[in-house]
Amino acid sequence: MRSAHVASDAPDAVAQLLRDLGDDLALAILFVSPRADFSAVMDEANLLFAGTQVLGCTTAGEIAGGYVEDGIVGIGLPRSHFEASVVTIENLDEIAPTALIEHMIRTRRDLEKDSTDFENEFAFLLVDGTSLREDALMNVLARGLGPVPLFGGSAGDGTRFRQSLLYCDGKVQKNAALLTFLRTRCPIKVFSFNHLDPADQRMVVTRTNAAARRVQEINAAPAAREYARILGKDQTQLDPFTFAAHPLVVRIGGRYHVRSIQRVDGDDLIFFSAIDEGVVLTLAEPREIAQTLAEDFETLNHGGRLDSILACDCILRRIEAHQKQRSLAVSKVLRRNRVVGFSTYGEQFGAMHVNLTMTGVAIYAPEDD
Repeated sequence: MRSAHVASDAPDAVAQLLRDLGDDLALAILFVSPRADFSAVMDEANLLFAGTQVLGCTTAGEIAGGYVEDGIVGIGLPRSHFEASVVTIENLDEIAPTALIEHMIRTRRDLEKDSTDFENEFAFLLVDGTSLREDALMNVLARGLGPVPLFGGSAGDGTRFRQSLLYCDGKVQKNAALLTFLRTRCPIKVFSFNHLDPADQRMVVTRTNAAARRVQEINAAPAAREYARILGKDQTQLDPFTFAAHPLVVRIGGRYHVRSIQRVDGDDLIFFSAIDEGVVLTLAEPREIAQTLAEDFETLNHGGRLDSILACDCILRRIEAHQKQRSLAVSKVLRRNRVVGFSTYGEQFGAMHVNLTMTGVAIYAPEDD
């Protein structure tokens, strides 16, 4: 995998990416700061990367040699080692499950026929992070994936949470998702990491607007007020730093999955992912984020000659690292393990939409290289 990084306001940003990534690519992916003119950047990339499938999304921060801001990160997958095919999913409010599943199965089978020498496969998902439709989408995709390991991330808009954008086939997309099936001659490992341990404090969601991911009551009390009380804080102190430092998890299928709070709206809590009445939430305690990440990557390094890692990292992890003055330490770990990617409004792994995790794919050099 090839990667490159430029400042979003560089006058020749896309041309520089092309020089660094090359023009022999099966797929080019651009992670673009929301401060850039996304449409202009992607249209130029689509023009200059002629003959290459070009995808892109806006971010909540970029990863290239560590955490970076206000940049454009380019990923290039050369044809010598990869083949890719993209399923564009428009209008997430009106998904036709049967048609989408059939499209997925056909796309995967056609890709397999066209790349018989590439025995390893995975899927990469980009989805509009302000659509509120990731959970419903994953319920459908899980039925069409078969044995293909999937990871992905929800496109971001910095810390504004207003509008996130995708790009494919020469068009800016909203309320959409891009599902890319990939085959490669490189050994791969799709992974999901977190740094949380469940604590003893529990609470019950007693009133919600599930469609809006809005929790109105916890323990039969106004949600924001009760969450603040449990933390020993005043409601006015609730902010993204608090949510990152005091995450909530829910037990599903014998495992804990994060249900992160995005923001406070009056007495309500708005979540990054689906939340229903009756759900039991458990407070979790974060472990030291840089050390835990280093240990997680060490397990990946045992899988072969690690070439690079493409990762989707929750914005709350970035916020926590900044709050605890661990951004530099985390960046060193990311750089040492050749991690590139972007900060997200949520992550996808297997059949789940999750938060406060890092999901990704580790790519290893083939034995004959």
